[in-house]
Amino acid sequence: MADGKGRLLAISDLHIGYAENRALVEKMVPGSDDDWLLVAGDVAEKAADIRWALATLASRFRKVVWAPGNHELWTHAKDDVTLRGAARYSHLVEMCRDLGVLTPEDPYPVWDGPGGPVAVAPLFLLYDYTLLPAGRTTKSEGLAYAYGTGVVCNDEYLLHPDPYPSREAWCRARVAETERRLTALPDDLPTVLVNHYPLHRHPMDVLWYPEFAMWCGTLLTADWHRRFRVSAMVYGHLHIPRTTWHEGVRFEEVSLGYPREWRTRPSAPGQLRRILPVPAEHEAPALKHRTG
Repeated sequence: MADGKGRLLAISDLHIGYAENRALVEKMVPGSDDDWLLVAGDVAEKAADIRWALATLASRFRKVVWAPGNHELWTHAKDDVTLRGAARYSHLVEMCRDLGVLTPEDPYPVWDGPGGPVAVAPLFLLYDYTLLPAGRTTKSEGLAYAYGTGVVCNDEYLLHPDPYPSREAWCRARVAETERRLTALPDDLPTVLVNHYPLHRHPMDVLWYPEFAMWCGTLLTADWHRRFRVSAMVYGHLHIPRTTWHEGVRFEEVSLGYPREWRTRPSAPGQLRRILPVPAEHEAPALKHRTG
């Protein structure tokens, strides 16, 4: 970084279909010409809104890195883009490339600013229904329980896996390819992994509706924070912004969330989370909540 003051910043779950959230994105600016921004999914449902938000941010930050959430992958009746599944994802990747935004399909950039060097890896992994409710041992049992409680993700109706036979099949293909790419990184290069879902189950321990965990990731990534030299695991989706530690690795949930959620928080909404350099309060894991 030219002046040594650049920061690696992050946010997710912008949901700019809400006017209040769109207004917050309009106000998001870097603190330095060298700041990067990680966007961990759920920008919006409509392709035009996704383009507007990422174009706005890309015009301000040195580099914007995007990982898709489930909402971007929805085939929504109100969206002019009617592509489904992998075709919709490919459309969004091409949109990002047109804007100069990095995606999970691009070479992983290396952050050489304060706290670096680290490889910044945006991931697209989906979920495979292996994070089951207590007492359930199969996807069918888990879904039956969720439908019984009325807590069912809209993905079941709007996120299509085409051409894969199921969302879990798409997830497993993505996990295998991503694992191959991460394994190919130099053994001495730390990483910042950016995924819409946490790589480990522990952040879901505080969910009001534990059955929602089925739509929050996969057990296949449970050891990735150790295997791939992770300096920080950046995620969203849960709409519970906080920092946790697991086995010495920092997990950062960076969601903005819906207006009804952020209005109840004491902090000002739309603040970008600093990932690197590591904030002073996050330097010692023993001082923070730690699991494992």
